[in-house]
Amino acid sequence: MRLNAVTLGGDGPPIVLLHGLFGASRNLHSLQKALATDGHRVVALDLRNHGDSPHAKGMSYDEMAADVRETLGAMSALPCALLGHSMGGKVAMRLALDQPTLVSRLVVADIAPRGYRHGNREIAAAMLALPLHPGMTRAEANKALADGVADPATRSFLLLSLRLGGEAMPAWRIGLSEIAGGMATIEGWENGETSPYGGPSLFISGARSTYVAETDQGAIRDLFPAAQFVVLPNAGHWLHAEDPAGFLAAVAPFLKAQPVS
Repeated sequence: MRLNAVTLGGDGPPIVLLHGLFGASRNLHSLQKALATDGHRVVALDLRNHGDSPHAKGMSYDEMAADVRETLGAMSALPCALLGHSMGGKVAMRLALDQPTLVSRLVVADIAPRGYRHGNREIAAAMLALPLHPGMTRAEANKALADGVADPATRSFLLLSLRLGGEAMPAWRIGLSEIAGGMATIEGWENGETSPYGGPSLFISGARSTYVAETDQGAIRDLFPAAQFVVLPNAGHWLHAEDPAGFLAAVAPFLKAQPVS
């Protein structure tokens, strides 16, 4: 599947950014702008059922990695340096493990190669149950979603994907039914029979996040033996938004390093 792509910068070595669950390429726009300042070609993708990309059944990491490979191949943007946050980090890991020659270096932001349960099934159910009606305002949607999603910041983030407009019927931009139907797969992880990815790898996490523990490092190094680890002390799971300067300082030199021969 060909994905929606937003490109900034010049025609230098490509850097590719992958967002997390319920997100879109726009979530990484500030990082994309910062990385594109010296001629690098920085591509931010909307993964399937997200942003402006097509909707389709199937949310496996094999399928999402294949979408990324097809899209970047059509753009002549391979091999690339690849950064993924959360779900996008799992997509990035899958592509690096399955097609190591296509990934010159890898950054995985606040996720490990294992299964998770972080309430996303309940969030998807609350979004599906939102009683949409013509003329609905964002304030009304926010209030109605509060029963199922208590955190105001999370609701604000989710409602970025709700299209509102006058007397028209509101609609979710994302493929919400497809995402909800694939949530068990999204939360899971399959190592498969692939060999480890031996290229340069950076795993960056937030100290206030529960997604990556020190005990995950062994499993990460089994699959990514060259892995380096960075923890941002003042960030949680949304580390690129909570500490953008610290995140950029950690990832920019790594992503822009010369390819390893």
